[in-house]
Amino acid sequence: MKTFTKFYILTFVLFSNFIMFAQGDEDDNGNLEGNDPPAAPINTKLILLAITGILFAIYMYRNNRKKA
Repeated sequence: MKTFTKFYILTFVLFSNFIMFAQGDEDDNGNLEGNDPPAAPINTKLILLAITGILFAIYMYRNNRKKA
């Protein structure tokens, strides 16, 4: 029974990805999902993201070095 449950959960996780990204119906103009919102700029906070990532890597390195 446990094997069946694990298999069911694995199947659900793998196939739920396909269901979540399924395309919707077409509108009168032939566009799927209607008009899309304007794209959000991702380059405005990249430096902040890089600095945060470097600081987190240094923190994790020092934390793991103390434990060893």
